[in-house]
Amino acid sequence: MEMETPTVLGYINDQPRALRSTLENKDEFVVPFVETFKKHNIKRVLFFGSGTSYNASVIAAHYFKQIVGIDAAAHYPTVFKNYEKADWTNMLKKDEILFVGISQSGTSRSTVDVMKYAKENGYLTLALTENVESEITKYVDTVVHLLCGKELTPPETRGYTVTVLTLYLWAISIARLLGSYSERQYEEAMKDAEYLANNFETVIKESEDWYEKNKTTIVNSDRIYILGYGVDFGSALEGMLKVGEMLRSPTIGYEIEEFLHGPTMGLNGRQTIFLIGSDEPEFERMLLLRQTFKKYTPRVHVITCKPIEGDYRDLVFNTKVNKYIAPIMYTVPFQFVAAKGAKDIGIDTNINPFDEPLAHLPE
Repeated sequence: MEMETPTVLGYINDQPRALRSTLENKDEFVVPFVETFKKHNIKRVLFFGSGTSYNASVIAAHYFKQIVGIDAAAHYPTVFKNYEKADWTNMLKKDEILFVGISQSGTSRSTVDVMKYAKENGYLTLALTENVESEITKYVDTVVHLLCGKELTPPETRGYTVTVLTLYLWAISIARLLGSYSERQYEEAMKDAEYLANNFETVIKESEDWYEKNKTTIVNSDRIYILGYGVDFGSALEGMLKVGEMLRSPTIGYEIEEFLHGPTMGLNGRQTIFLIGSDEPEFERMLLLRQTFKKYTPRVHVITCKPIEGDYRDLVFNTKVNKYIAPIMYTVPFQFVAAKGAKDIGIDTNINPFDEPLAHLPE
């Protein structure tokens, strides 16, 4: 029997299964990561990736600072290799710094290069990759399996949500190991992860229904702005990437407060603004800005799981989880804007029109 051609929408709809499978098999990727922390007195974690993997790295760095309580940062691999240092203070030992390279395919040129550089210079190195025999695995001390399965379409969707869940489980496990989380806090964090995975079909349905109600104005926007804050700045970056690569409309992501410093001068009624967030200090500020932006364009949408007074343009998920794991949920509406939006205007997302082998090494 001939296999059905894989599609981005197929991978989007497969996310509930993939997230549950990831939780069921969490020891496969949590145990080796925790062991690295047990063997070494790690004081700084540097996350590297490009595209979707970089966006997940931004969230990972937030996790490790806010949940674990240790120094962490996300870097573009090439920028780091050419212009940064692992420790500008020269006070940390090399085995106190962990380089984490995230590459679903394991072939991202820039990420492979920075991990090779780190290993050659004596730093601790770990790769998170779906392909455990890929190029990146040659240049790290520890290889950790990303349990998303191979995606055969250029845009990555299932890979992103599984990556963020992986990073969340890493963070809460290290927080428990180091005492930043009590056993009770760890169990509550795990319950939220299980609750989200078990209710992800609802997340998918609510996201698709919301898209159908709003698709006409969204796909006919002159420009799309996606704004986030706190942990959801990473969500804004991922939303920008997904919409930009599939819907192929001018799409820009900003930290919510930075958007006020210049871009607002160009606002008009044919532009769409998305605001993402939940239980962070900026939440009430975000709602105030929503009302202000509506003076200039009616196309303003809030994506949240916190109760708000809104209308059909807003997506308020019925699945209520903590702010750290909510980003897994918040990316789904942008996946539908990107994939269904592209389909609705006649773009085949299975084909990459930029057919140049610049970003990845041969598999």
